[in-house]
Amino acid sequence: QYQLVESGGGLVQSGGSLRLSCVASGFTLDYYAIGWFRQAPGKEREGVSCITSNGEATNYADSVKDRFTISRDNAESTVYLQMDSLNPEDSAVYSCAVDVSPNRRSCEWRYFVIWGQGTLVSVDS
Repeated sequence: QYQLVESGGGLVQSGGSLRLSCVASGFTLDYYAIGWFRQAPGKEREGVSCITSNGEATNYADSVKDRFTISRDNAESTVYLQMDSLNPEDSAVYSCAVDVSPNRRSCEWRYFVIWGQGTLVSVDS
C-alpha cells in the first residue's frame, strides 16, 4: 500500500526558503518516480517538480526553475523539495505523489496517481 507523508511547510517571508520532505512507506521508494504538486485556493493543481527513481532525470515547472531543487534519498525513503527565493505566488498546499510504474526513464505530470495529504506553504509579502 502506497503511503506518502509530506512535512516542512509553514509561514515564511518573501525571499525566504523552506525544505519540504516526502516520506514514503508501504513500498520501496527506489523503484518509483516522485513528483511535487501544488494547489492554491481557487486554482487548479499544478506540477512543480519531479524526479525519476534513479534521480538521473528531473523536471521543473517554468515558474520554479532556478529557485527550487528536487532530490531524493532512497535509503531514507524520502524525497525533498528545496525552495529558495520564495514569493507570495508560491503559497499553496504542496503534495507529493508517486508514479506506480517502476523505473520509468522520465517523469511527466500525468504519470502521478497516488497522493499524500499535503503541507501548507504560506509566503508573506
